[in-house]
Amino acid sequence: MENSWKEQATEGIADYQGTFTSLASPQYDLAQIMGGIYGEGIIGLKGAFSREWVQQLHEDILALYEAALQRPGGAVGRGPKRHYVEIHPENIRGFVDLVTHPWVTTVCEAVLGPDYKIVEIGFDVPNPGAVNQPWHRDFPAPEDTILGRRLNSLAFNLTTVDVKENMGPFEIAPGTQWDLPTGFEHGMFPPKTLYGRYEERAQRKMPQMGDISARSALTIHRGTANHSDQARPALVLGVDAPGGINAERHDLQLSRAFYEKLPQNVIRHLTYRLVDHLEPIVQAHTIEGLMMGEA
Repeated sequence: MENSWKEQATEGIADYQGTFTSLASPQYDLAQIMGGIYGEGIIGLKGAFSREWVQQLHEDILALYEAALQRPGGAVGRGPKRHYVEIHPENIRGFVDLVTHPWVTTVCEAVLGPDYKIVEIGFDVPNPGAVNQPWHRDFPAPEDTILGRRLNSLAFNLTTVDVKENMGPFEIAPGTQWDLPTGFEHGMFPPKTLYGRYEERAQRKMPQMGDISARSALTIHRGTANHSDQARPALVLGVDAPGGINAERHDLQLSRAFYEKLPQNVIRHLTYRLVDHLEPIVQAHTIEGLMMGEA
């Protein structure tokens, strides 16, 4: 019987002797992955995880969100009724499942190369009453993209609920990762004169529990207004190519106890700070234009 993807990943890890052992899967089309990320700027895989796995993630996120709201600097505003929380990898039970999923590893290797680094894990929560965000990028485009026309980072997103039209779905303007940031405030917020261009291109994404997406965080996007009575949590995993600088905005910590349990082929893809005891994260990746929001 053919091995499961988890068994295949474990076999690859066992072969690790300080040289690269790929966890990429041949079942996914590399040209399709590259074409999607470099073309529209977003790709996805339906049913990557079971609903039971996602329900467990949802429970973990709700507990972490409640704790973060009680702690100064634990959550950062991304607009009215909307927060972002950076977390410790070991505080979600499915971390290893997530970062060793063959679609995730294949996308990372295809777009970012075999020495990619995971630099961030957190979640967004648009609550009932969240309003339309301004169109934006998550950070300014680097020279690699502006001059070299190369993408050196990815953001993976995984919803923990079935997204419906009234729940403030994520909206993205395909192809805009290549737009030059002329007139962009802080290199991230395009002038409102360009909003018509984005609205013409806009695609609303309504993933279901178990679906996962990967995108360039430079592709112009926004969260939309949540008119429902339900929050829409989404996990965020940030990954850089060698030379990427997004790790500077984050504080990915591993406790020694957790580190010792991790497979080496997971550790080699993490940019981390090893600590005896986890320290509370004070959110550093603030986006001023989103903290104010746009009513």
